[in-house]
Amino acid sequence: MTGKLANKVALVTGGSAGIGLGVAKRFAAEGARVFITGRRPAELDKAATAIGGNATALRGDVSDLADLDRIFAHIQAQAGHIDVLAANAGSYEFGQFGEITEEHYDKIFNTNVRGLLFTVQKALPLLAPEASVILTGSMVSIKGFAACSVYNASKAAVRSFARTWIVDLKGRDIRINVLSP
Repeated sequence: MTGKLANKVALVTGGSAGIGLGVAKRFAAEGARVFITGRRPAELDKAATAIGGNATALRGDVSDLADLDRIFAHIQAQAGHIDVLAANAGSYEFGQFGEITEEHYDKIFNTNVRGLLFTVQKALPLLAPEASVILTGSMVSIKGFAACSVYNASKAAVRSFARTWIVDLKGRDIRINVLSP
């Protein structure tokens, strides 16, 4: 297979729809063996078929550490390493300031912040030399929008993680980037 990612292994969390599915399709088109995760089995199966090639769908919720352990154990057994990690899984919903609930806050932060942190941390032992980690952020991390304070703050955390992990991983030859649509 030819392409920029020929013979590479990629994991895309939240890969069954939207940005994640688009990223997974592109990685596959560039020759990567692609693993995608998501919470909904039917959508995952459709996405794996749409990606084609060597795509594997793994059901899991990034905010559930046992799911992450199972996902990474599967990738370790099947591929042995990860060359590209796209930590894309995320959640979004409006929440008017003054009416934000604990459930709203937990839903957004458990996926967008906690899930992202533990996805990358648990992937570290599998990341190959010269691996790339791509975090899905958002331009809202630097610009406020009404009724989005919790979501905006979660994406600011993503940007902050990237800046810090670049320093934390200095010497490991791992690239950290934030995709901010």
